[in-house]
Amino acid sequence: MWRWHKNLNLETNLNKNLVDNFKKHAKISGTVFVLLGAAGILFPEFLSITTVMLVAYLMLFAGVSAVILTWRSNREDWVGWLKSFILVLASFFILYYPMQGAAALGLVFAIYFFTDAFASFSLALSLRPHKMWLVWLFNALTSIALGVLFVVGWPMSSLFLIGILVGISLLFDGVSLLLGGTFVKDIDDNKGDKDEI
Repeated sequence: MWRWHKNLNLETNLNKNLVDNFKKHAKISGTVFVLLGAAGILFPEFLSITTVMLVAYLMLFAGVSAVILTWRSNREDWVGWLKSFILVLASFFILYYPMQGAAALGLVFAIYFFTDAFASFSLALSLRPHKMWLVWLFNALTSIALGVLFVVGWPMSSLFLIGILVGISLLFDGVSLLLGGTFVKDIDDNKGDKDEI
């Protein structure tokens, strides 16, 4: 499991193993993420439904966990039982009606983007004398545009917009992992060259 180098101390050995594992797994994960992201961009409806199903199963898991927690900690806590019931009921509804779940998730995304835009505008105005305020202004305008995209064609726009956004996110995550693995490899190679000198 651990490959120890005799002339290195414990901390350096652990870092070496972490770097080696990251290089190896970053390429695999990055490639999978790039492929999933590209598939999501090409087939956004499929990725939208997959995302909605994932959210539904996460809600179901959270509801069952809340049931167990309420049962073990305080069986008379009606708020805990209500929370559990709502989470389980909502997850079953989304699993049974995935299109309506996609519409609801699209509305949640729109609310998120409008909230993010408001926060980014506030931050941009508070940073206005500095150069960085334009970055936050751009972020706010982008968030407003995304929120408007969700609202204009809602509920049908949710079916492809969720897939496209998740696909783009997965694609960029994959590219970042691939580049990060290459970057770490370059740093490790350069460090090895310096150690030899």
